[in-house]
Amino acid sequence: MFLYRLIRTFLPLLLLVLLAVFLWKKFRPESLFKSEEKVTVSHHTVLTKVEALGKMELVRYNFKDVVEYKKGIMFLPDSRSVLIVSGEAVGCIDLRKLTEQDLVFSGDSLLTVYLPKPEICYSKVNHEKSKILLMENTYFRDAELVDEAYKYAEKNIARTANHSGILRQTEANAHKILKPLLENSSGRKVIIRKQSEKMQVPTIQKR
Repeated sequence: MFLYRLIRTFLPLLLLVLLAVFLWKKFRPESLFKSEEKVTVSHHTVLTKVEALGKMELVRYNFKDVVEYKKGIMFLPDSRSVLIVSGEAVGCIDLRKLTEQDLVFSGDSLLTVYLPKPEICYSKVNHEKSKILLMENTYFRDAELVDEAYKYAEKNIARTANHSGILRQTEANAHKILKPLLENSSGRKVIIRKQSEKMQVPTIQKR
């Protein structure tokens, strides 16, 4: 009976205190409870290399191939790996090789542009889309054998892209893209040629 009276007496007071704490936390001034923290951030960024990006990518060839890579080992059966390789090669023109002499203005209506020869910017294996089908007689050198197979596949992508005419397609796309772009910006008719077609001024040898 005494306990019941005690709870009945102090329960309203306890609820009042809890309500006051709740309201105080909800509407309290944030500045009073923020600890003054001193944050110091130091940066020591070092510029290590500056690269001029002037390669205009004009075509991308995607490849998928099954590569069987064998490696002979003395007195042991050949190591063998079979991979499904997905990769790509990109053709571009390096506009950094374009000089003032490669822009020839004729009168007020004609501009001849001598472009650098097209090249393969890069060729690479897409490892996320490639997978290993078979590994035989690796002799605990699985990683080494797979790495060599991928390097061979990467070189093969560049060779295949070259044989598939990526350079010709790069040159054709350069005409399609650059000709209207230059005509709109210069207000002239534009003729695009190769740098190798530019007439060389003959040198006069002194006697």
